[in-house]
Amino acid sequence: MINLEEYILSHIDDEPQQLANLDREAHVNLLRPRMLSGHLQGRILKMFVRMCQPKRILEIGTYTGYATLCLAEALPEGGKVHTIEINDELEDFIQKQINTSLLNERIKLHIGDAMEIIPRLEEEFDMVFIDADKRLYCEYYDLIFDKTKKGGIIIADNTLWDGKVIEEVHPNDKQTIGILRFNEMIKQDSRIEKVIVPLRDGLTIIYKK
Repeated sequence: MINLEEYILSHIDDEPQQLANLDREAHVNLLRPRMLSGHLQGRILKMFVRMCQPKRILEIGTYTGYATLCLAEALPEGGKVHTIEINDELEDFIQKQINTSLLNERIKLHIGDAMEIIPRLEEEFDMVFIDADKRLYCEYYDLIFDKTKKGGIIIADNTLWDGKVIEEVHPNDKQTIGILRFNEMIKQDSRIEKVIVPLRDGLTIIYKK
């Protein structure tokens, strides 16, 4: 019997072949392939770009480049995605995905610590996608807020964190503590409008007023 997720995936746009190949390659070669965005979230990210038409996007946490390619798909002419990955062991994997894509000129890969790279970026961003170290979500947010244009969109992934946000938290669970801290900070921030979408592991959509 078909489950609800299978039904959804069979009634939305198809996953592009390169992304399907990337998904398979990640499952064969990488330790935590579940971390990549996947078909449904990828199509949603593309749709956000299609609707908002950002010229400059910042992605914090590239991992395989799956979400990066989805963001780049719907960019308007002259648009660019700056994506930052701290794990230099993933550089060859990511660069291969970018180089073999027709979207390669729309993507700029930065390898290193986002906390050091972001201040050096002389750009203002229309959209930011945060999907990196959960312990640092508040710090990422503070760092990118002034670089995000008025009317810009910030999307934070994993903000329900496998349901751990409503469970008792172990004091050593720094990832969950980081997400809880971020969610509370966003709740209290009057400069924005926000909503949490219960998609996969939770997506928080933030509008800068």
